[in-house]
Amino acid sequence: MTLSSGQLATDLLAWWDEHGRHDIPWKQARASAQPDPYGIWIAEVMLQQTQLQVALPYWQRWMEALPTVEALAAADEQQVLLLWQGLGYYSRARRLHQAAQQLQGQTWPQDLEAWLALPGIGRSTAGSILSSAFDRPLAILDGNVKRVLARLTAFKQPPARHSAHFWNLSEKLLDRQRPRDFNQALMDLGATLCTPRQPDCHRCPWQSHCAAYAAGSPEQFPVKESPKPLPLQVIGVGVVLNEAGEVLIDQRLNEGLLGGLWEFPGGKQEPGEAIEATVLRELHEELAIEVKVTEPLISLDHAYSHKRLRFEVFLCRWISGEPQALASQQVRWVHPTGLAAFPFPAANARIIAALLQRFGQPEESSKVA
Repeated sequence: MTLSSGQLATDLLAWWDEHGRHDIPWKQARASAQPDPYGIWIAEVMLQQTQLQVALPYWQRWMEALPTVEALAAADEQQVLLLWQGLGYYSRARRLHQAAQQLQGQTWPQDLEAWLALPGIGRSTAGSILSSAFDRPLAILDGNVKRVLARLTAFKQPPARHSAHFWNLSEKLLDRQRPRDFNQALMDLGATLCTPRQPDCHRCPWQSHCAAYAAGSPEQFPVKESPKPLPLQVIGVGVVLNEAGEVLIDQRLNEGLLGGLWEFPGGKQEPGEAIEATVLRELHEELAIEVKVTEPLISLDHAYSHKRLRFEVFLCRWISGEPQALASQQVRWVHPTGLAAFPFPAANARIIAALLQRFGQPEESSKVA
């Protein structure tokens, strides 16, 4: 860096005062001249794995349905998961629910340790909440900030391997007179100008200080890890229908990324196993039922950060056996038009759409199995 951290902060804040994103709803001051800590907390957790423009409508729906920490604490977990449906990483929603039950009836924590003690809160999220809600002088280090700082210093290693270095840099740069505005300015710089591809360097307030720009290669930073090929798993899925035209769904156990969500039963294909045999085996092992696989419904691919899945989905006719929740929380027979009331993983939306297209949309009904 060619200038002091004080000059960098001054330049960044001057840019942000004129060009920053000042219309983010959870950042707006209330009559008390302080933003709502609850709305900021919900937004910051949503933004952990999600871009602002994607998270915004989810946040708005959430705040309409659950406007206070007390409302969230009292909510049914299924309502919470349904509001979260489509955002992914559903453990975030469950941890919000758990944290609300710890927070209700208390004043909002105003120190880093108290926030870190809550489920689902890491150092950057806690710093962002405290600086945004209470103007506390705490640094942040989200993906946007890492990218900006890696370019500012033309750092030659992947940032993930050097978290301590980047935390130290973020803390040194922080303007302690305006921490709320500085952290937001740093995030806005990464989101609007210092973007992953085609950064708008000519409008950047830090252009003259940026080592990556001086080197003529800002797009080469941050340095990335060599990508590893994602393993592929094939999943056989059974859409099981009974004589009443109802379909069988089960609720996942409360563990893992998709815990607590509903799904169509099925499981991983074993080596050398025909996919139809996978469906028959999984439904027998997990639900203790016998079915007849009648025909394919849909095939779809879905990618996670750590693996790729291919879902081979078949229509099945229930033959015998009372469905049992042997590997899940509960099972239900639900009319296809009633499926919208249940929170499903994103990949299941296309299965539901194919099912509704195939069978139309008669009257809704459901019963617990």
